[in-house]
Amino acid sequence: MAGVTIKLFLPKGDAQSLRTAELVNWTGKALAGPRSQLDDLLAREELVKSGVYILLGVDPDTGKQAAYIGEAEVVRDRLKQHRDKELWVHAITFVSKDENLTKSHIRYLEGRLIEEAVNIARFKVMNGQSSGSKLPESDREGMESFLGRIVQLLPVLGCDLLTPILDAVAAGARLRLTGRIKGATAQGQRTSKGFVVFTGSEAVTGPRPSAQNYVSNILKMRDEFKRDGVLVAEGDRLRFTRDTEFSSPSMAAAVISGGHANGLTFWRDKDGRELKEIESTT
Repeated sequence: MAGVTIKLFLPKGDAQSLRTAELVNWTGKALAGPRSQLDDLLAREELVKSGVYILLGVDPDTGKQAAYIGEAEVVRDRLKQHRDKELWVHAITFVSKDENLTKSHIRYLEGRLIEEAVNIARFKVMNGQSSGSKLPESDREGMESFLGRIVQLLPVLGCDLLTPILDAVAAGARLRLTGRIKGATAQGQRTSKGFVVFTGSEAVTGPRPSAQNYVSNILKMRDEFKRDGVLVAEGDRLRFTRDTEFSSPSMAAAVISGGHANGLTFWRDKDGRELKEIESTT
Protein backbone atom coordinates (compact mmCIF):
# COMPACT_ATOMS: atom_id res chain seq x y z
CA MET A 1 0.00 0.00 0.00
CA ALA A 2 1.31 3.43 -0.95
CA GLY A 3 2.10 5.95 1.77
CA VAL A 4 -0.35 8.75 2.50
CA THR A 5 -0.11 12.14 4.19
CA ILE A 6 -2.80 12.87 6.77
CA LYS A 7 -3.54 16.33 8.12
CA LEU A 8 -4.97 15.99 11.63
CA PHE A 9 -6.22 19.11 13.40
CA LEU A 10 -7.24 19.39 17.07
CA PRO A 11 -9.31 22.59 17.49
CA LYS A 12 -9.18 22.25 21.28
CA GLY A 13 -5.65 20.84 21.42
CA ASP A 14 -6.92 17.53 22.83
CA ALA A 15 -6.77 14.25 20.89
CA GLN A 16 -9.84 12.95 22.77
CA SER A 17 -11.82 16.06 21.87
CA LEU A 18 -13.13 17.47 18.60
CA ARG A 19 -10.80 16.76 15.67
CA THR A 20 -10.69 16.91 11.90
CA ALA A 21 -8.73 14.78 9.44
CA GLU A 22 -7.92 15.20 5.77
CA LEU A 23 -5.83 13.37 3.21
CA VAL A 24 -3.72 15.14 0.61
CA ASN A 25 -5.50 15.26 -2.77
CA TRP A 26 -8.77 13.89 -1.34
CA THR A 27 -12.05 15.73 -1.75
CA GLY A 28 -13.43 14.42 1.54
CA LYS A 29 -13.00 15.47 5.15
CA ALA A 30 -13.56 13.70 8.45
CA LEU A 31 -14.82 15.30 11.65
CA ALA A 32 -15.10 13.46 14.95
CA GLY A 33 -15.89 14.20 18.55
CA PRO A 34 -17.40 12.87 21.79
CA ARG A 35 -21.09 13.21 22.50
CA SER A 36 -20.28 15.63 25.31
CA GLN A 37 -19.09 18.07 22.63
CA LEU A 38 -21.92 17.53 20.17
CA ASP A 39 -22.75 21.23 20.07
CA ASP A 40 -19.17 22.04 19.04
CA LEU A 41 -19.36 19.40 16.32
CA LEU A 42 -22.71 20.68 15.06
CA ALA A 43 -21.32 24.20 14.88
CA ARG A 44 -18.83 23.16 12.20
CA GLU A 45 -19.83 24.61 8.85
CA GLU A 46 -18.71 21.43 7.07
CA LEU A 47 -21.71 19.54 8.46
CA VAL A 48 -24.24 21.45 6.35
CA LYS A 49 -23.11 19.18 3.50
CA SER A 50 -24.11 15.66 2.59
CA GLY A 51 -22.17 12.71 3.95
CA VAL A 52 -22.12 9.60 6.09
CA TYR A 53 -21.72 9.26 9.83
CA ILE A 54 -20.90 6.60 12.42
CA LEU A 55 -22.19 6.67 15.99
CA LEU A 56 -20.13 4.56 18.41
CA GLY A 57 -21.08 3.16 21.77
CA VAL A 58 -21.76 -0.04 23.70
CA ASP A 59 -24.64 -2.44 23.26
CA PRO A 60 -26.39 -2.43 26.67
CA ASP A 61 -27.54 -6.04 26.26
CA THR A 62 -24.12 -7.58 25.56
CA GLY A 63 -21.57 -4.96 26.67
CA LYS A 64 -19.92 -5.20 23.24
CA GLN A 65 -18.83 -2.32 21.05
CA ALA A 66 -21.70 -1.12 18.91
CA ALA A 67 -22.06 1.19 15.92
CA TYR A 68 -24.88 2.86 14.05
CA ILE A 69 -24.10 3.94 10.48
CA GLY A 70 -26.16 6.54 8.63
CA GLU A 71 -26.27 9.03 5.79
CA ALA A 72 -27.82 12.45 5.33
CA GLU A 73 -27.98 15.24 2.79
CA VAL A 74 -27.39 17.64 5.68
CA VAL A 75 -25.34 15.77 8.28
CA ARG A 76 -25.87 18.42 10.96
CA ASP A 77 -29.66 17.99 10.86
CA ARG A 78 -29.47 14.21 11.08
CA LEU A 79 -27.07 14.25 14.05
CA LYS A 80 -29.47 16.54 15.90
CA GLN A 81 -32.13 13.86 15.51
CA HIS A 82 -29.87 11.38 17.32
CA ARG A 83 -29.68 13.41 20.54
CA ASP A 84 -32.33 11.22 22.16
CA LYS A 85 -30.56 7.94 21.34
CA GLU A 86 -28.70 6.76 24.42
CA LEU A 87 -26.48 4.20 22.70
CA TRP A 88 -23.76 6.39 21.28
CA VAL A 89 -20.92 8.25 22.99
CA HIS A 90 -18.83 9.27 19.98
CA ALA A 91 -19.57 10.46 16.44
CA ILE A 92 -17.44 10.35 13.29
CA THR A 93 -18.62 12.04 10.11
CA PHE A 94 -17.33 12.07 6.54
CA VAL A 95 -18.35 14.81 4.12
CA SER A 96 -17.19 16.09 0.75
CA LYS A 97 -15.35 19.40 0.47
CA ASP A 98 -17.04 19.98 -2.89
CA GLU A 99 -20.67 19.47 -3.93
CA ASN A 100 -20.20 16.16 -5.72
CA LEU A 101 -21.74 13.76 -3.17
CA THR A 102 -25.32 13.15 -4.26
CA LYS A 103 -28.05 11.33 -2.36
CA SER A 104 -27.31 8.19 -4.38
CA HIS A 105 -23.61 8.46 -3.54
CA ILE A 106 -24.11 8.70 0.21
CA ARG A 107 -26.70 5.91 0.22
CA TYR A 108 -24.18 3.73 -1.60
CA LEU A 109 -21.48 4.62 0.94
CA GLU A 110 -23.82 3.90 3.83
CA GLY A 111 -24.65 0.49 2.42
CA ARG A 112 -21.01 -0.39 1.83
CA LEU A 113 -19.98 0.79 5.30
CA ILE A 114 -22.65 -1.38 6.89
CA GLU A 115 -21.66 -4.34 4.72
CA GLU A 116 -17.97 -4.06 5.61
CA ALA A 117 -18.64 -3.48 9.32
CA VAL A 118 -20.90 -6.55 9.50
CA ASN A 119 -18.36 -8.72 7.68
CA ILE A 120 -15.43 -7.64 9.87
CA ALA A 121 -17.60 -8.02 13.00
CA ARG A 122 -15.53 -6.00 15.46
CA PHE A 123 -18.67 -4.06 16.40
CA LYS A 124 -22.31 -4.98 16.66
CA VAL A 125 -23.94 -2.99 13.86
CA MET A 126 -27.22 -1.58 15.17
CA ASN A 127 -28.76 -0.78 11.78
CA GLY A 128 -31.89 -2.75 11.02
CA GLN A 129 -30.98 -2.95 7.35
CA SER A 130 -28.72 -1.41 4.73
CA SER A 131 -30.30 0.95 2.24
CA GLY A 132 -27.54 1.00 -0.34
CA SER A 133 -27.93 2.39 -3.83
CA LYS A 134 -27.09 1.27 -7.36
CA LEU A 135 -24.67 3.52 -9.21
CA PRO A 136 -23.21 3.67 -12.71
CA GLU A 137 -19.85 1.94 -12.94
CA SER A 138 -17.80 5.16 -12.97
CA ASP A 139 -19.64 6.55 -9.92
CA ARG A 140 -19.30 3.23 -8.13
CA GLU A 141 -15.54 3.26 -8.65
CA GLY A 142 -15.38 6.79 -7.29
CA MET A 143 -17.32 5.84 -4.16
CA GLU A 144 -15.18 2.76 -3.60
CA SER A 145 -12.15 5.07 -3.65
CA PHE A 146 -13.93 7.37 -1.16
CA LEU A 147 -14.66 4.33 1.01
CA GLY A 148 -10.98 3.39 0.90
CA ARG A 149 -10.09 6.79 2.32
CA ILE A 150 -12.63 6.33 5.11
CA VAL A 151 -11.00 2.98 5.94
CA GLN A 152 -7.60 4.70 6.14
CA LEU A 153 -8.81 7.52 8.39
CA LEU A 154 -10.94 5.61 10.90
CA PRO A 155 -7.98 4.14 12.86
CA VAL A 156 -6.37 7.60 12.99
CA LEU A 157 -9.59 8.83 14.58
CA GLY A 158 -9.45 6.04 17.16
CA CYS A 159 -11.94 3.62 15.59
CA ASP A 160 -11.15 0.11 14.30
CA LEU A 161 -14.67 -0.55 12.96
CA LEU A 162 -13.33 -1.36 9.48
CA THR A 163 -9.92 -2.72 10.42
CA PRO A 164 -9.73 -6.34 9.24
CA ILE A 165 -9.10 -8.91 11.96
CA LEU A 166 -6.33 -10.30 9.79
CA ASP A 167 -4.81 -8.25 6.99
CA ALA A 168 -4.15 -10.38 3.90
CA VAL A 169 -0.66 -8.94 3.36
CA ALA A 170 0.29 -9.33 7.01
CA ALA A 171 -1.03 -12.89 7.01
CA GLY A 172 1.54 -13.91 4.44
CA ALA A 173 4.37 -11.96 6.02
CA ARG A 174 4.06 -12.98 9.67
CA LEU A 175 5.07 -16.23 11.31
CA ARG A 176 2.37 -18.89 11.53
CA LEU A 177 2.24 -20.53 14.96
CA THR A 178 0.60 -23.71 16.25
CA GLY A 179 -0.74 -24.64 19.68
CA ARG A 180 -1.84 -28.12 20.79
CA ILE A 181 -3.63 -29.41 23.85
CA LYS A 182 -5.57 -32.65 24.50
CA GLY A 183 -5.94 -33.44 20.80
CA ALA A 184 -7.03 -29.94 19.84
CA THR A 185 -4.86 -28.06 17.35
CA ALA A 186 -5.00 -24.32 16.76
CA GLN A 187 -3.07 -21.97 14.51
CA GLY A 188 -2.57 -18.23 14.65
CA GLN A 189 -0.12 -15.36 14.57
CA ARG A 190 0.92 -12.16 16.26
CA THR A 191 -0.77 -8.96 15.05
CA SER A 192 -0.45 -5.28 15.83
CA LYS A 193 -3.36 -5.60 18.27
CA GLY A 194 -2.37 -8.86 19.97
CA PHE A 195 -2.95 -12.31 18.53
CA VAL A 196 -5.31 -13.82 15.96
CA VAL A 197 -6.51 -17.42 16.00
CA PHE A 198 -7.31 -18.65 12.49
CA THR A 199 -10.60 -20.02 11.21
CA GLY A 200 -10.74 -23.81 11.63
CA SER A 201 -8.61 -23.86 14.76
CA GLU A 202 -9.75 -26.18 17.53
CA ALA A 203 -10.36 -25.71 21.25
CA VAL A 204 -11.09 -28.17 24.04
CA THR A 205 -14.79 -28.72 24.68
CA GLY A 206 -14.91 -28.09 28.41
CA PRO A 207 -12.94 -25.93 30.85
CA ARG A 208 -10.34 -27.46 33.13
CA PRO A 209 -11.57 -27.95 36.72
CA SER A 210 -9.11 -25.39 38.08
CA ALA A 211 -10.44 -22.76 35.69
CA GLN A 212 -13.59 -22.28 37.76
CA ASN A 213 -11.60 -20.67 40.57
CA TYR A 214 -9.61 -17.91 38.89
CA VAL A 215 -10.31 -17.42 35.20
CA SER A 216 -14.03 -16.61 35.09
CA ASN A 217 -13.37 -14.05 32.35
CA ILE A 218 -11.97 -16.84 30.14
CA LEU A 219 -15.04 -18.99 30.74
CA LYS A 220 -17.31 -16.03 30.04
CA MET A 221 -15.49 -15.37 26.77
CA ARG A 222 -15.82 -19.01 25.74
CA ASP A 223 -19.55 -18.92 26.50
CA GLU A 224 -19.97 -15.73 24.46
CA PHE A 225 -18.08 -17.25 21.54
CA LYS A 226 -20.33 -20.32 21.63
CA ARG A 227 -23.45 -18.19 21.87
CA ASP A 228 -22.34 -16.00 18.95
CA GLY A 229 -21.34 -18.94 16.78
CA VAL A 230 -17.62 -18.13 16.85
CA LEU A 231 -16.99 -21.51 18.53
CA VAL A 232 -19.11 -24.46 17.42
CA ALA A 233 -19.07 -28.05 18.61
CA GLU A 234 -17.56 -30.64 16.27
CA GLY A 235 -17.29 -34.08 17.81
CA ASP A 236 -15.22 -33.90 20.96
CA ARG A 237 -13.81 -30.43 20.21
CA LEU A 238 -14.84 -26.86 19.50
CA ARG A 239 -13.94 -25.20 16.20
CA PHE A 240 -13.43 -21.50 15.39
CA THR A 241 -15.72 -20.41 12.55
CA ARG A 242 -13.81 -17.20 11.80
CA ASP A 243 -10.50 -15.49 12.43
CA THR A 244 -10.70 -14.28 16.03
CA GLU A 245 -8.60 -11.58 17.64
CA PHE A 246 -7.33 -11.66 21.24
CA SER A 247 -5.47 -9.08 23.27
CA SER A 248 -2.49 -11.42 23.79
CA PRO A 249 -1.13 -14.88 22.90
CA SER A 250 -1.93 -16.01 26.46
CA MET A 251 -5.57 -14.95 26.21
CA ALA A 252 -5.91 -16.90 22.98
CA ALA A 253 -4.22 -19.95 24.49
CA ALA A 254 -6.42 -19.79 27.60
CA VAL A 255 -9.65 -19.79 25.60
CA ILE A 256 -8.38 -22.73 23.54
CA SER A 257 -7.23 -24.61 26.64
CA GLY A 258 -10.26 -23.86 28.79
CA GLY A 259 -8.13 -22.44 31.58
CA HIS A 260 -4.94 -20.58 32.43
CA ALA A 261 -2.21 -20.81 29.78
CA ASN A 262 1.10 -19.14 29.02
CA GLY A 263 0.95 -18.04 25.41
CA LEU A 264 4.73 -17.62 25.18
CA THR A 265 5.18 -21.36 25.69
CA PHE A 266 1.88 -22.59 24.22
CA TRP A 267 2.48 -21.27 20.70
CA ARG A 268 5.29 -22.82 18.63
CA ASP A 269 6.59 -22.51 15.08
CA LYS A 270 6.97 -25.38 12.59
CA ASP A 271 10.35 -26.26 14.12
CA GLY A 272 8.92 -26.57 17.61
CA ARG A 273 10.40 -23.33 18.94
CA GLU A 274 8.28 -21.61 21.58
CA LEU A 275 7.08 -18.06 20.95
CA LYS A 276 9.20 -16.93 23.90
CA GLU A 277 12.35 -18.23 22.20
CA ILE A 278 11.38 -16.86 18.80
CA GLU A 279 10.84 -13.34 20.13
CA SER A 280 14.01 -13.39 22.22
CA THR A 281 16.08 -13.90 19.06
CA THR A 282 14.40 -11.31 16.83
